[in-house]
Amino acid sequence: MDSYDEVISFLGEWGPYQRSVFLSISIIIIPNGYLALSMVFLADTPPHRCQLSNSSADETFLGNLSLPLPTEEVGGQQVYSRCSRYRAGQDLGSNGSTLVTERCLDGWVYSTDRYVSTIVTQWDLVCDQKWKGPFTTSVFFLGVLFGSAISGQLSDRYGRKVVLFGAIALRTIASLLQLASQSWEMFCVLYCFVGMGEISSYIAAFVLGIEILSKSERVAFSTLGICMFYAFGYILLPILAYYIRDWKMLLLTLTMPEFLYIPLWWCIPESPRWLLTQGRKEEAEAILKYAARKNGVSHVGPIFMTIHSDMDSSKHSRSYLDLIATSNIRNVTIILLWMWLICTIGYYGLSLNTPNLHGDPYINCLISAASETLVYVMVWRLMRISPRRMATAGPLLFSGTMLLLIHWVPSTLQFVITTLVMAGKSGATAAFTIIYIYSLELYPTVVRNMGVGVCSMTSRIGTVISPYFAYMVAQIGILAFIVMGSLMVMAGLVSLLLPETHNKPLPETISQMQPMYCQVHARVGSPTHSDRRD
Repeated sequence: MDSYDEVISFLGEWGPYQRSVFLSISIIIIPNGYLALSMVFLADTPPHRCQLSNSSADETFLGNLSLPLPTEEVGGQQVYSRCSRYRAGQDLGSNGSTLVTERCLDGWVYSTDRYVSTIVTQWDLVCDQKWKGPFTTSVFFLGVLFGSAISGQLSDRYGRKVVLFGAIALRTIASLLQLASQSWEMFCVLYCFVGMGEISSYIAAFVLGIEILSKSERVAFSTLGICMFYAFGYILLPILAYYIRDWKMLLLTLTMPEFLYIPLWWCIPESPRWLLTQGRKEEAEAILKYAARKNGVSHVGPIFMTIHSDMDSSKHSRSYLDLIATSNIRNVTIILLWMWLICTIGYYGLSLNTPNLHGDPYINCLISAASETLVYVMVWRLMRISPRRMATAGPLLFSGTMLLLIHWVPSTLQFVITTLVMAGKSGATAAFTIIYIYSLELYPTVVRNMGVGVCSMTSRIGTVISPYFAYMVAQIGILAFIVMGSLMVMAGLVSLLLPETHNKPLPETISQMQPMYCQVHARVGSPTHSDRRD
């Protein structure tokens, strides 16, 4: 019996139909590149000081230390105290060390040198409330966690296309409502829904493209398509933020392009693979007829009867229990969950450490985003020629080694340390990209979106705790890099146990999955009795 890829080979590899799908789905990913990291600018904390009790609310910041306020040392410089002022009624001409201070009872005055406003200045998220700034990002990732938990099952049940555009609508509506937020709490609740829509659209788009495009174009779609357009969105963020310094106008500018995606509903088809698993052969056949017509080839007539038996056996309702239904898929799932968790900690832990670098935040963000485009090109070349196991293990081991080497670099050689950190981040970026592709190829069609969804859900635990790794870097430096480096090396070694999927057809049912590497020599191509279940 022919595989799905062989059955539809008459369409060709790279015709107008495939190019249209490739570009349409890739463009949808652009907002994902700036949604999560937009808090770098939306929630940045500008220099601030207490508002004086006997002054008007519209007083300027005045950073020349000419005001009667206590000072403190920050970064080797004397600045106004950010959270205290002298209590009223005292002789300010006396020795400053004998004066009594108090909290900023009348609010704060913020520097407008860099920002007109941020959510920090909007709701005074400073001093006792400063934990709310980074917690806002954590709330977004909690939404990503929830979205990962439910989007996979929804997509496997109702379709990739429905979930994709539903998620785009969710994040767009939630982002627009954020502009009308009356409180920080309201902003956070809505931001949680933005996170749910962000990850749901990303996973659905990734799976949809992988299932529609031919085997030879999947790697290009995953790297030069999805990931490269993600990087384009990331690059847009510092450029737009540089010219738009008000948080509401910036958020509005980042949200409005979502409406341009409405016409793509008629350009992007549903996954024929998924339609077949639901027994909807007529709809799948209609999509292939349209694809053949667009590519200028002759449709060979009804073609899905050849895979009738496999698809019919997979029509029953699926659940997350199917991810541990057999020993083979259970072992694959356990290893992938571990790898996704570590890749996420490495990528976001090192990315969130970028603000600790000296220099202009707009330039730092732009350099970080641009460097990712180079990594994606390298990953594309690597995935075309290298076995998946080695392509996954290599960047993980490289990233971990670079971070572990920091232990032997003298603290005075900051340039060398920064170079090793950026090299480690590049390895983590490559691994994070490859693990998406590898996971999609490992899981069969009947549970593919669900499998990637639960992996993504687990990885979001890493995103929630990754800011604390960045905090550890600021507090204890070398030890934090040793912990992250050790985890990356362990993940690289464990990845060598996974099955090889390079140049192999995508499995449609659980029984068609490649066996674990440690089982290959024992019974190549002959799964155990328990693994024959669909």
